[in-house]
Amino acid sequence: KKSKKSSETLTFKRPEGMHREVYALLYSDKKDAPPLLPSDTTQGYRTVKAKLGSKKVRPWKWMPFTNPARKDGAMFYHWRRAAEEGKDYPFARFNKTVQVPVYSEQEYQMYLHDDAWTKAETDHLFDLARRFDLRFVVIHDRYDHQQFKKRSVEDLKERYYHICAKLANIRAAPGTDLKIPVFDAGHERRRKEQLERLYNRTPEQVAEEEYLIQELRKIETRKKEREKRTQDLQKLITAADTTTEQRRAERKAPKKKLPQKKETEKPAVPETAGIKFPDFKSAGVTLRSQRMKLPSSVGQKKIKALEQMLMELGVDLNPMPTEEIVQMFNELRSDLVLLYELKQAFANCEYELQMLRHRYEALAKAGSIGPLSAEGAHPDGQTGLGIEEGKGDAKDQIIDVVGAPLTPNSVRRKV
Repeated sequence: KKSKKSSETLTFKRPEGMHREVYALLYSDKKDAPPLLPSDTTQGYRTVKAKLGSKKVRPWKWMPFTNPARKDGAMFYHWRRAAEEGKDYPFARFNKTVQVPVYSEQEYQMYLHDDAWTKAETDHLFDLARRFDLRFVVIHDRYDHQQFKKRSVEDLKERYYHICAKLANIRAAPGTDLKIPVFDAGHERRRKEQLERLYNRTPEQVAEEEYLIQELRKIETRKKEREKRTQDLQKLITAADTTTEQRRAERKAPKKKLPQKKETEKPAVPETAGIKFPDFKSAGVTLRSQRMKLPSSVGQKKIKALEQMLMELGVDLNPMPTEEIVQMFNELRSDLVLLYELKQAFANCEYELQMLRHRYEALAKAGSIGPLSAEGAHPDGQTGLGIEEGKGDAKDQIIDVVGAPLTPNSVRRKV
């Protein structure tokens, strides 16, 4: 009963029109007055302070210890909890050593003998490998080059891993899969030689390499553009052929109305061919003039060229929108746009052919390739436009770049 009364007395309503933040500053659940100074409470976004218990502190003791990684028996001292007295040094588990194989005199004479290496030199190599944990750069630095033959890091690695592979094959049980380490000394020497050549390049060589990389990227971009233009041109040619075949089939066909099922059997015209007018299949009243409106996919340049061609043909730009006129007018404009695209593609091909001829003449004057015959072929039977196959040391060879100073698209043409 007391808890119910207290909950009823503590809850009260916020006045109307007062924001929650202002109300929180004036009142609280316990009806306390707002604080004059910032108070530190356990509630809120601040971190809670640590609650220290009343138990006794664990004792610490200054005690000696030895490191198992050291073999000289050195004694050290540090603070440690009294409960851990007599335990091993905790950081001894990080003392990892490499297991270097050991061979006997008989194994060396039977399997590991090499005319280029003596046994004393091989023993010295394996002793350094155990001391420095296969850090071959340090091994090469501490190698006794005065007593033994001067060796490179690759020679030391090759000898060590060759012996490890031999011992693994000898001591392995039959039928077991072995993971034998293989070291290719020749590949490592070539890699370091290439790195040294790369590091010793002059600034002129670096600039020349960057220039050649940029030109290679331009050539690849130009090649992709040519492939794309070829695909677009092939689509235009296919669309023109398909449209022509459809017109001939419509003329030869009888004027009787065919069932609607046969309309789906017509060959599909590519989307790039002419103009794709929208279909008004929604319910409601529509005007025929809306079907004559050009879609937004047709650019302003094509629209102006289309209007100019219609004016040259003497066709009204806004004819009377009857059913037959709308259909014929849309087909005419679609054919004209297709013709305009074909003319543009033809002009681009002519321009590229002219540029290739100029480049060929320039290379022929430089002496890098032979002269061009009247039929556009070399005297030896090769085609005249095979410029990439020409070889020469002329400094003024022309590089195929992406952009040309005057492209056909940058010049205004009359259609």
